[in-house]
Amino acid sequence: MRITKAAKRLGTSPRMLRYRDSLGLLPTVREPPSRRPARPSPAPPGAAAPHRQFGEGDLDAVALALAIERRYDVSPAALAFGLRVLTEPGVRAEVAELGRRIGRIQAPAARALDFEQERALRLLSMPRPAQRLPVRSPGRR
Repeated sequence: MRITKAAKRLGTSPRMLRYRDSLGLLPTVREPPSRRPARPSPAPPGAAAPHRQFGEGDLDAVALALAIERRYDVSPAALAFGLRVLTEPGVRAEVAELGRRIGRIQAPAARALDFEQERALRLLSMPRPAQRLPVRSPGRR
């Protein structure tokens, strides 16, 4: 379905759907293989872009985004940034560092190597079992 009908079904405006698309909050457009040209041809000057079609899966994804925004009282831009934090390791690391500096995130737990080092030290400090001397059979030297 086209954007006007999709917006009406979602209870929003076509303009808001376009804004969400510019933020990356809409599923990517996939053209059916039969409509995709083998070699892209340049559009003639002044030609309109093809209309985006919304399927049921697209509507479900947008409805989920709208529900998240209402539930957590965040803007579409904030939701888009949240997705960016989840998908870009560099951004995630910087946001986590900020969270630690302002006291909203606890320092990371001991790393696996730290745990292994602590375990090895505990094992080394344990008392050793008494060593048994080898038993010799009587008659052999």
